[in-house]
Amino acid sequence: SCFLRHARSRNYVSESEVYKLESVPLDFGDYHPLKPITVTESKTKKMNRKGSTSSTSSSSSSSVMDPLSTVLDGTDPLSLFAAAADPVTTTATMDSTRKKRDKDDSSAVGSDFEPWSSKRGEILARYTTTEKLSIVSGNFSRKTSTAGSAVSEKVRTRLEELDDLEEGSQKELLNLTQQDYMNRIEELNQSLKDAWSSDQKVKALKIVIQCSKLLSDTTVIQFYPSKFVLITDILDTFGKLVYERILSMCVDSRVSLPDNFSPESVNDTAKETCLNWFFKIASIRELIPRFYVEAAILKCNKFLSKTGISECLPRLTSMIRGIGDPLVAVYARAYLCRVGMEVAPQLKESLNKNFFDFLLTFKQIHGDTVQNQLVVQRVEIPLYLTLYSPAIDWILQCIAYCAPEVLLTEMMERCKKLGNNALLLNSVMSAFRAEFIAARSMDFIAMIKECDESGFPKHLLFRSLGLNLALADPPENDRLQILNEAWKVITKLKNPQDYINCAEVWVEYTCRHFTKREVNTVLADVIKHMTPDRAFEDAYPQLQSIIQKVITYIYDFSVLFSVEKFLPFLDMFQKESVRVEVCKCIMESFIKHQQESTKDPVILNALLHICKTMHDSVNALTLEDEKRMLAALINGFIKMVSFGRDFEQQLSFYVEARSMFCNLEPVLVQLIHSVNQLAMETRKVMKGNHSRKTAAFVRACVAFCFITIPSLSSIFTRLNLYLHSGQVALANQCLSQADAFFKAAVSLVPEVPKMISVDGKMRPSDAFLLEFLCNFFSTLLVVPDHPEQGVLFLVRGLLNVIQDYTWEDNSDDKVRIYTNVLHLLSAMAQEAYIYHVDKVDSNDTLYGGDSKFLAEINKLCETVIAQILDHLKTLGKEENLKRQSQLALYFFNTILAHGDLRNNKLNQLSVNLWNLAQKHGFADTKTMVKTLEYIKRRSKQPEMSHFTDLALRLPLQSRT
Repeated sequence: SCFLRHARSRNYVSESEVYKLESVPLDFGDYHPLKPITVTESKTKKMNRKGSTSSTSSSSSSSVMDPLSTVLDGTDPLSLFAAAADPVTTTATMDSTRKKRDKDDSSAVGSDFEPWSSKRGEILARYTTTEKLSIVSGNFSRKTSTAGSAVSEKVRTRLEELDDLEEGSQKELLNLTQQDYMNRIEELNQSLKDAWSSDQKVKALKIVIQCSKLLSDTTVIQFYPSKFVLITDILDTFGKLVYERILSMCVDSRVSLPDNFSPESVNDTAKETCLNWFFKIASIRELIPRFYVEAAILKCNKFLSKTGISECLPRLTSMIRGIGDPLVAVYARAYLCRVGMEVAPQLKESLNKNFFDFLLTFKQIHGDTVQNQLVVQRVEIPLYLTLYSPAIDWILQCIAYCAPEVLLTEMMERCKKLGNNALLLNSVMSAFRAEFIAARSMDFIAMIKECDESGFPKHLLFRSLGLNLALADPPENDRLQILNEAWKVITKLKNPQDYINCAEVWVEYTCRHFTKREVNTVLADVIKHMTPDRAFEDAYPQLQSIIQKVITYIYDFSVLFSVEKFLPFLDMFQKESVRVEVCKCIMESFIKHQQESTKDPVILNALLHICKTMHDSVNALTLEDEKRMLAALINGFIKMVSFGRDFEQQLSFYVEARSMFCNLEPVLVQLIHSVNQLAMETRKVMKGNHSRKTAAFVRACVAFCFITIPSLSSIFTRLNLYLHSGQVALANQCLSQADAFFKAAVSLVPEVPKMISVDGKMRPSDAFLLEFLCNFFSTLLVVPDHPEQGVLFLVRGLLNVIQDYTWEDNSDDKVRIYTNVLHLLSAMAQEAYIYHVDKVDSNDTLYGGDSKFLAEINKLCETVIAQILDHLKTLGKEENLKRQSQLALYFFNTILAHGDLRNNKLNQLSVNLWNLAQKHGFADTKTMVKTLEYIKRRSKQPEMSHFTDLALRLPLQSRT
């Protein structure tokens, strides 16, 4: 029977030859498109030396001027506007110079010196109190003076104000909680800044004196270190304000002083103001405020004389000898060291003198005055001694910084002379370089043993030693003895909190230097100490730290899980949130360090248990991010499991994993992909020729996917996995299973909602559906028809679903899908298809170009074309004309590429579409011209002469 053919016949082999890109041999040389461009700048230097001619040197510079910056001549227009609009620019310039100078001052001390600011938070957190505190608050009302008063009157008034402050124009605020006290101090800090900015310099000084006086009060002794931190913050602010004020007076005609200025370059006004401040401070009657306020402005000595600071430091050091309370005195020494390190780190002798002074007065700590005070405040000696630690640590850190070994050895000797005082020894170990301590570990252990147990507990000393050994290695021959000596003391500790604080530090030393046997012993000891009375519940952070250290050093998981006590150690994490955190740490370490896949049953069982713990923590309240993270860790584990050629064992592992991790969708998706990969691996091993056994195994894999996919919630994940798994089934010659996947995908399309959630935002689903269907059509080309289901049953089924799907009113996706169906039908009508699946006969082989089969394809083509034309008619209204023009051209191009234009009907249709595209002036002229040129070029090819007539029937309309 004669029928009109819609699809043009193609010879894919010859087409690919014709359209193949011509290969041109390229000599790249040094050029590579991704290489950064380096510009070579040539500089010519003339050298007029005897006997030398002028030579040219060329230097390559990669930091060449940026071409965009050169246009601006170095001035960016936005900055110019900002500068014009902002009167504060000049101040800002001064500020930046000042910041630079501050930075240079501090850079005298290297970045390896731990600054005070990093210790601040730790001290405030550690030294707290629940007792009530009191604070003396001054009456800071400003007295007004008449305009005609003489200068001497003004001076007298100021002195009276200072006297007022010292003689009781203050009220005492009692019964403050620690938080109220801290808030009050913060208010004083703010008052200081406000007073300064409103030019009330005397009021500012009053505030600073009042705050300094608070440092002589030790009524709530355990809060003293924190009080010191808060009040010295105010002193620092004051010191900075005074220094900057005098510095600003040195600026002549907007030229600021250089960073390393000399006193000679400071003008008289600035010097006089500076002296005035020192005289004001010298008239403060009480020792403690006088000392602190002068120390705060120590840096200002730079304006007066070169030797000012070096003369002041020894005097201030000697002043401290007048402070009776040893705790108050040691913090005063710490403050002097702090200021000294900031302004003159090179003057180490004063710092050393400061410390030796402290050593001479050290026995005061055990004197009657202190003991009586502790009895009144009901504070135990061990607690009292820890109050000294921050100050002594800081003083020692300043002395030990860049100090020669000789000095450090001398310090050790001095400690020994004091009868190996534990408090001092602890500070030495905290402040000195870890390498210095580690090299003398056995000496320190001997000193710790001789220490007096009362007062400062030995376990804290061992903890400090352990912290050093975590940073530096002791001599190899001493390592085991050090561990034995330390652990002898640690294991005897009765208090679980003391025990775990020490053990946590020494675990790292054990992991660094010993085998799994010693690590196992240490873990066993921790379990023994922390299990009674569920002591572990109060020590989760330390236990977590121990696990972290163990997995940092033992990252070979076969070794890790052969540590007998590792899993029992994990059982101590009974609080779910902590347990999950620990499991996450272990899994992250596994994924990071496991280089090759594993089938070790010990690792698999342990990690399955850990992953199961993570999975079971998921509930309705778990955040999406958390779920994603857990799933990624579990997937990382699944990908690392391989049983080699034992595919059946691999599949049973995946089946077990599916039952364990059913609540995490990304894990199920990963399992489906892994099983599909397993089926393809089997095919590869069998080279596509399955035996009865492997065919049954592949069907088992396919069945796994088929029953797992429906349990997923995301509809596009299901669609894509049905398609992917169908392709795998087809590749393995499981034809009926492949049909089942494709049918399932077809029946799922109507359920696609209008909007879907993408990354937490609602988006229209049309684009995703269009992409999926185009992918699906490509697969349907090679799927053979089922003998009992009729011709092209899958294509027909899909077309029915697309027909019934309700599309958005303003969407043309339905037409785009139908044109893609035409591409598919055109490919199906060919004698030999463009691609095949190995060992699967597609419809080209099954039907052998049978005329009835081709007639069915043509009927389908007519139906689809009718649908497209109906849609184009509906776009005839004014507001839709542009869409109509675009779709008409889109459809025209489809016919041009895939249709047989010797068919008169199709030929006429294409002319009509061409005219429709141009009808209302919405067509892009450039595109139309190019399309016409293409048709003319095609007409010159063999068997394409009918394109000549077509070109004559396609007019180009000029826009009017």
